[in-house]
Amino acid sequence: MDTLAFLTDKQLLQFLRCSRTEMSCMVQPHTFLNQLRDHHLIPENMYKKLILIRSKELREKGVYRVLDWVEAERPDSIKVFWNCVFRDHLLQQYPTLRLLRNRLLDGSFTFYEKLPEKVEKEEEEDKKKKASAEGGEEEEEKTGRKKRKQKKRSASAEEEQPSTSTQSTPSQKRKVQRLKYCSPFRKGEKADIWTWPIYKSQLPVTCGDKEGMLNRDKLAKGEKCIVAQGRWFTPSGFEEFGGKKSRKNWKCSIRCRDTTLEKLIQEGHLTSPDFKRRKSAQTKRALFPSNQSAGSITGSEEDDGEEEEEAEQEREEGERGEQANTAEGESSSGVSHGVVKKCVFKVTCGAINGMLHKDRFASGSCGKSIRTEQCWMTPIKFVTEGSALEDPSWKKDIQYDGKPLSVLIESKLLHIHSLLCKCKLCSSMVKDRHDQDNDDDCFICRSQGSLICCDKCPRSFHQRCHLPNVDDAMLGDNRTWMCTFCVLGASQLWRYPKQMTYQEALTCRISDHLLECQYLLLCLYKADEDNIFVTDPCINVRNYTSVIKTPMWLGRVVEKLQQNLYKTVHHFVSDVMFIFTNCATFNRDNAEFREMGKRLKDLFEREFKSTFSIQLQHPAASNSQ
Repeated sequence: MDTLAFLTDKQLLQFLRCSRTEMSCMVQPHTFLNQLRDHHLIPENMYKKLILIRSKELREKGVYRVLDWVEAERPDSIKVFWNCVFRDHLLQQYPTLRLLRNRLLDGSFTFYEKLPEKVEKEEEEDKKKKASAEGGEEEEEKTGRKKRKQKKRSASAEEEQPSTSTQSTPSQKRKVQRLKYCSPFRKGEKADIWTWPIYKSQLPVTCGDKEGMLNRDKLAKGEKCIVAQGRWFTPSGFEEFGGKKSRKNWKCSIRCRDTTLEKLIQEGHLTSPDFKRRKSAQTKRALFPSNQSAGSITGSEEDDGEEEEEAEQEREEGERGEQANTAEGESSSGVSHGVVKKCVFKVTCGAINGMLHKDRFASGSCGKSIRTEQCWMTPIKFVTEGSALEDPSWKKDIQYDGKPLSVLIESKLLHIHSLLCKCKLCSSMVKDRHDQDNDDDCFICRSQGSLICCDKCPRSFHQRCHLPNVDDAMLGDNRTWMCTFCVLGASQLWRYPKQMTYQEALTCRISDHLLECQYLLLCLYKADEDNIFVTDPCINVRNYTSVIKTPMWLGRVVEKLQQNLYKTVHHFVSDVMFIFTNCATFNRDNAEFREMGKRLKDLFEREFKSTFSIQLQHPAASNSQ
């Protein structure tokens, strides 16, 4: 890939014209001249004369003449010239060329479309004077003394400028505006080079100690878009090439001028494939251990785009709002790891039921505020699905605690947006409507952040909360992405055409049933709302090791599953059952925690029978270990 492709020949010629003096001062320019000779960019006779010069001053003048000749005689080969000059071996030998290359690629060189106006007029007048002077010499055939006076007069015209108040002021020299080739930004001012015209198609990017050029169009298409050292990389591949593979988050690993690509994408400067991410003010949190470092779990930027109308609509009357949050049918969680408290109401309409989320409610037709197992719906859509009436009214037909939804509106627990509201819930744009198709919180850890959305159900996940973990490379195309819940549900019939016994299921190879094991672990994580069984109890529970000789926790089971340490389903089930057995043993005098373990154990056994199509009731858990 030509790193100078975004520059025109005219710009490159202007850059050569302004850099000739610097290049002519290079020490020991023999290698430089040999490179030009190899690419036929310098005449052979000029090269032979210049290579024999020993005087430093004469050599500098000779190099300057060579560059001047290239500009005048080889303008069509200007890109070839710069490409051969910016080769690695020359950049290592000549610091001047490195500075010129950086100045050209980082945008600090300013390209002027034309010379300052006064300079152009001066040049035109100078040409006219020279022409008239030569014509006068031929016609009058004056003496050599007069010719010298005319030449001296024409030469002095370049240094003198007539004043506007007097006829002439020979002693006042004209101040010529000099071109400045420096950054247009003041000291300390941020240089947003991604907005510069010369970076319209490409951007210089870095990852670790590696540098490359990012092609904007290829990034938007999900193709290999970063070229470095003559090789094309996907963003994830360039992240690995730069030594940041463990982060598994190329949007944060790859930077342009110390600004992450994630921020450039969020601000609209770059377009990436539709990964269906969401922004949130909450911090992303991974539940599952993986081979990646903790640096891959990054918090997303705060969402500064919320409308003022939405903020006003979220305000509640203090006491009444708190009573509603703890009232019947409302689901609220205050876990300390960043789960957002939400006001949720259980609603029904005919035979269907769902959960109405106050923060998503806008009106009957705006805001997909009711979540069912299948999808998110507006109130009108929910009534259409559940009511058999020809002209249903969503305020009356949607029931909450046996009362119509209009009761919540009249008591100001729900607020209907104005018809002129411009918030995202009321927006008619397809993208804003599409963003409402999935949950705003991770289905597993119930916290917000950068989420991936299932195309078949309303669930959303953090990439590290889902099992298996989801890499960016899996999301780089337009194919449908389905979560483990949907994949298992869609394949259940053909995966198990007939039922099996409990013992048959335990003897199955784990490699053939990774999907089922991942599903069971996701169910346990989802049910363990307080994360009691997630981490190593030996760290947080006093005297645990004195009672329990073989500690086990969900995080360890996931780790062993990802590292292929289980051979059969029986080994996997044994470790899971160890968690509940240890819980019952250690909490003999604590009925609350003992009941928690029993509840998760019953859930696991029930889902295991359903997932593996168990024919008969399996033996007690103690017999399975």
